[in-house]
Amino acid sequence: MSMRFEIARATGALSTWALRDVLHRAAANFPGKAALYVDPQLIADLRARMREGSVVVVGTNGKTTVTNLLADAFEAAGKTVVCNRTGANLDSGVATALLQADEADWGVFESDELWLAKIAPQLKPRFVVLLNLFRDQLDRMGEIDHMQAAIAAALAASPSTTLVYNADDPFCEAVAELVANERVPFGFEEDLGLAQNTVADARMCQRCDSLLVYEWRQYGQLGAFRCPTCGFERQQPAYAARNVSLTDHGGAFEVGHAASSATVEVPFSGTYMLYNALAVCAAADCCGLPPSAASQAIRSFEPQNGRLQHYTVEGRRVLLNLAKNPTGFNQNLRIVMDEPGPKAVAFFINDREADGHDVSWLWDVDFQELAGDEGLTVFAGGIRRNDMQVRLKYAGVDAQLVDGARDFLQKARAASPNAGLFLIANYTALPEVKEELDALQLQQGEAAMEPEAAARPAGHRSSPAPHGSAVPRKLTIVHLYPELLNLYGDGGNVTILAERARAHGLAVEVACVSHGQAADLDTADIVFLGGGPDREQRLASRDLLEQADALRAYVEDDGVLLAICGGYQILGHEWLLGDESVPGLSVLDIVTKRAEGGSHNRLVGNIALDSPLAGMPVIGYENHAGRTFLGEGCTPFGHVVGRHGKGNNDHDGADGALYRNVVGTYLHGPLLSKNPEVADWLIEHALARRAAKDGQPAPALAPLDDTAERAANEFMRRKLGVHRTHAR
Repeated sequence: MSMRFEIARATGALSTWALRDVLHRAAANFPGKAALYVDPQLIADLRARMREGSVVVVGTNGKTTVTNLLADAFEAAGKTVVCNRTGANLDSGVATALLQADEADWGVFESDELWLAKIAPQLKPRFVVLLNLFRDQLDRMGEIDHMQAAIAAALAASPSTTLVYNADDPFCEAVAELVANERVPFGFEEDLGLAQNTVADARMCQRCDSLLVYEWRQYGQLGAFRCPTCGFERQQPAYAARNVSLTDHGGAFEVGHAASSATVEVPFSGTYMLYNALAVCAAADCCGLPPSAASQAIRSFEPQNGRLQHYTVEGRRVLLNLAKNPTGFNQNLRIVMDEPGPKAVAFFINDREADGHDVSWLWDVDFQELAGDEGLTVFAGGIRRNDMQVRLKYAGVDAQLVDGARDFLQKARAASPNAGLFLIANYTALPEVKEELDALQLQQGEAAMEPEAAARPAGHRSSPAPHGSAVPRKLTIVHLYPELLNLYGDGGNVTILAERARAHGLAVEVACVSHGQAADLDTADIVFLGGGPDREQRLASRDLLEQADALRAYVEDDGVLLAICGGYQILGHEWLLGDESVPGLSVLDIVTKRAEGGSHNRLVGNIALDSPLAGMPVIGYENHAGRTFLGEGCTPFGHVVGRHGKGNNDHDGADGALYRNVVGTYLHGPLLSKNPEVADWLIEHALARRAAKDGQPAPALAPLDDTAERAANEFMRRKLGVHRTHAR
């Protein structure tokens, strides 16, 4: 080995000793990071330590669980293993695991999707296991096609690696089509008959941009898919799960390959755990392990890393689990709702770097499933607990704020002494919650938890009394192409408008216009247009161009319209679709152009505006590559205040556009979640327009209780260092 390698190895050993023995901290990343700085080829240099080869596990959800289960299966088969069990999944984490391990038979490593391109070319794994691909941390990961390209590039750089992948996921199938590596698909052979969530990621064919059709769907985009246009379809699994049974606390299935089959028992709730178990069985068999090794590992798995980890605190069963994106959250909600009897759940949401700073994705989670359960008490914690509380409010769930796991357990015990307890946390919130639970389980006495005043029951849908003397008429909200244009939870704006209108005493109809349909703008009071990924936005734009005249007439008649990001761009004369500049609807006098440096030069981050539509600063999250410029016919929606954010472009310090009753903006969040004044402005102008047509005076809206929304606004305003602007 080279002198550089020897210095790198010594650097790793020294930093490991310093962290563990001197500072008493985990040494999962830094030793490898320091050693890689000395020797960038360190992973390649250490590859020979694994005598029989290695396996790398990637995917949005389930990486840590599958990595640990697979390592357990190797050990059950009598093999020695080196593994980054804690989930340190960058190249530094893999390097650290290799530096700290002795020689072993196999390596089993978890890898971040975007970092696989750095790890695989050096590690040259025998297998890469691709579990699934869901929207996740859009401000860091970008769109799913970015992750697909990174995984495909990694496999191209390691051509001897076999791809073991989820055949039920069209995004994984698209990766398999991109690479020349040997491919082994796994999947389910039958429909589990599960209720479907509101938002699914894959609507479009990955080849030709047509809409996919499904014979059956399990959850998210996982299922038996095909494209009726080009033939892109789910491949027959080499490892197929059949004869599936589900119970409240687990399930079982037969996994078949070639002429053999085995029964696998999964003692964990959640359909996603069945997929994780199937992936382990497929990977273990590919590596030559006996079926009994995988079955034993799955059956005896006792998570200790916060993923599906059970605690007993004061005789009560407590479940801690990770959820960091809509699909993961929805699967956790199913686990909670399947629990019989009274229960209490706390959601802990942080927005640190590893989490992604944008929490708009919370509005793609089906929290409305919790509403109506009278035996449920709900709490919100973490750095972004105010945003969590607002999201739950508009799902019809009354949630209290908590300061941590201990605070939650105290309040839950006071509210419902016999409730089953669930703590669901995102990435960086999980270790904090786990640390508190570990300490409480060790203490295990009444001294560990002092009783507090009873928490109020929550989880049911409230019925706010009408305020003021708003006209008791129907407000029609037209939601354009929600199945295509809902990239950052922006469909939550429609939920907020509908719930606020009902709270003001109005009847509300939400008319969703799907691809191939024309909007009835004669009856519309408010129109909403969101943005989407390039494939979806291309398809939606074709429908919109056919209705351009009707949309312009609606706007010129003072129709109320809210457009976000891509939807805002489409309203202009020219906008960006992938690498193309394409004609828009010319509803607004704006053009959107490419930034210097191309699509990778994005404007991303939390932002505050001084807007004439609100007395509070308008708070949102921008994430866009296009640069928009206003003509003389439009004024800005708001001007950036504080040191953060750009808005429309790099120069004028303004965001969005106002024209008649049209609001266009780049602000996600969704926009209206922390800006109730803007929501009521839209409702007021819609009512005034309809009243004028009926020859009636414009109704006035009395204020609602916006305590939660204002708290979320204030939290981010302080974080951005922004003060109040003006009184509306």
